[in-house]
Amino acid sequence: MITTQKSMAGLLRAGMYLLVALTAGLSLNACTTTTIDEFRQGDTGINTGESIVILGRRQGAAYETGADFVECVGNRMGRGNGAITVVPEQIFVDALFPWFEPRTAPMRSEDLQQLMAQPLVTDKMTEFGVRYIVWLDGQTETTNRMGSISCAVGPGGGGCFGFGSWEDDSSFEARIWDVSSHTAVGTISADASGQSYVPAVFVPIPLIARVEANACSSLADQLKQFVQGG
Repeated sequence: MITTQKSMAGLLRAGMYLLVALTAGLSLNACTTTTIDEFRQGDTGINTGESIVILGRRQGAAYETGADFVECVGNRMGRGNGAITVVPEQIFVDALFPWFEPRTAPMRSEDLQQLMAQPLVTDKMTEFGVRYIVWLDGQTETTNRMGSISCAVGPGGGGCFGFGSWEDDSSFEARIWDVSSHTAVGTISADASGQSYVPAVFVPIPLIARVEANACSSLADQLKQFVQGG
């Protein structure tokens, strides 16, 4: 029994040393690469008392921009230096029902002028102080899954062994409409990619590339500068 316990203890120490080595080596690579592109079509600026609303493009159940990502961008723009007032998406959509539902939402900036001819729309826009509508379109895809991890429990203990990895790619585009001029004033795109790993020697330790979080923060910061005219 003593021999077995010593063997298990030695195996556990060796496994933990290996896990530490794997984690140290892979942590340098569990990161993301983010690219931001901006295309400006008109002058921008925002005054005290004015706000923006960020809406996710949705086309039924088959495709939609995640509400969590839309909320993330809005929260990021609403805090820190140069914070901008952001009207929550669901509050805005509910207040202007049914004009911004997926089936009836304007697809082009040219449709905005017709939409603003509706008295209720104009009144609500004024009430919220909306200067810009930002349409977010995109999603995150996971590809190239490799490896496997298996876990077992026996008389001498249990643990997990194996190695897994995958790639995440986030691609989002923000189209900015100026409500005051009924025109599109620019487009900002954010592309982020990264490799995640899960080495397991007794205990799985995920090394996750925060792809979507990085896309959110980069896009929000660029949008904040854009609408402020920077």
